[in-house]
Amino acid sequence: MRLPTTATAPFCPSAVQGSVQVPACAPRWRRRFAFAGSGLLVAVGYMDPGNWATDIAAGSRYGYALLSVILFSSLIAMFLQGLCVRLGLATGLDLAQHCRESFSGPTRFVLWLFAEVAIIACDLAEVLGTALAIFLLTGVPLSTGVLLTALDTVFVLALQGRGFRRLEAIILGLVATIALCFAFQVALAHPLWGQVAAGFIPNAQVFSEREAWYLAIGILGATVMPHNLYLHSAIVQTRKVGPSVAEQREAISFTTWDSSVALAAAFLVNAAILILAASAFHAHGETRVTEIEDAHRLLTPLLGTGLASAAFAIALFAAGQSSTLTGTIAGQVVLEGFWKLKIPCWQRRLITRVLAVVPAWIGIMWLGEGGLGRMLIASQVVLSMQLPFAVAPLIWFTASRRRMGDLAVPGWVAAIGWTVCVLILAANAWMVLAVVSG
Repeated sequence: MRLPTTATAPFCPSAVQGSVQVPACAPRWRRRFAFAGSGLLVAVGYMDPGNWATDIAAGSRYGYALLSVILFSSLIAMFLQGLCVRLGLATGLDLAQHCRESFSGPTRFVLWLFAEVAIIACDLAEVLGTALAIFLLTGVPLSTGVLLTALDTVFVLALQGRGFRRLEAIILGLVATIALCFAFQVALAHPLWGQVAAGFIPNAQVFSEREAWYLAIGILGATVMPHNLYLHSAIVQTRKVGPSVAEQREAISFTTWDSSVALAAAFLVNAAILILAASAFHAHGETRVTEIEDAHRLLTPLLGTGLASAAFAIALFAAGQSSTLTGTIAGQVVLEGFWKLKIPCWQRRLITRVLAVVPAWIGIMWLGEGGLGRMLIASQVVLSMQLPFAVAPLIWFTASRRRMGDLAVPGWVAAIGWTVCVLILAANAWMVLAVVSG
């Protein structure tokens, strides 16, 4: 049963269901356009400051070799987000709501806790990235910038009541800013395109090193974010879809196409970050650039213009702000879906941001500004470790004919999903053992 809609709280999952009309008798291209946009809100989570840290470290250390990991992770993301689209549109319930209905109290609590940890870990990366962007653009110290990031709640309040399509338009503008900035920087870096193409083929020699695996798992966690699975299964319901199976199939097709295009754009941005790092740093012997601040500082002398560094800082700020908006919605989805608990979205934003600001500020004060890159990469590894706890329920629900009816995924699709889940678990287990063994 679909929840009633209201017009006062566009970030709350129950408030936006069916809020975007789909013209039933319009040409096919117009109906497809009505479904465009929700994929962008998911895609911005795949190009947040956490991605920057892992991609810069990977490109600096290993050149183009880990482009294969970005490609593999992006394909996994497209596959899993496609399952989220199907689950939300076929059942009218998001992933968190299905978990609430299907699992006992203790299991539900554990899944909710892991989802919240993932949201906080992602927000930690946004706090650090935004604070660094403020420092690079204005010179405000990182410790002060971290505290200033709490003010983004005002940004959330300013969008209250503005409608979901306007939010999607703002996200599109921020994503376009990021993409244009990196296109400009990559053009200045003059990458070796033959080596770029070779980087998309896995290199067994590179993966013989533990550090490469650690970065690869960080890239996976930065690319396939657990809370995005909850988010996507909810926001696809902003489109008003008819009750027939044919109408639902068309909606699933259009929305899956939209999310795949948006994630392809995120893939290009992430690949561009790594290509920039490989071309500007690795190729010039700078193989240990793990801090975003160092990357910013080195761009001007290596690329020969201060415009490259300015574009880098602007893109970083846009990445942090775009991820902030989607993190707010994801927090609402998780809280409302698991516990039927509704609070004003600005309160949810403030709670999440405080829980991220405190460890970020402590980390900077303890490790110093030079520890920011390590904290960013660690936050992405934490995300990777939470991922199976969202992926497993998603596959189980979408393969269930009792829940999905004729829209349940075929057995071979479920088999691919379980294989992906096992691979993620195995990679995380290897990393934990590697860390424990030193």
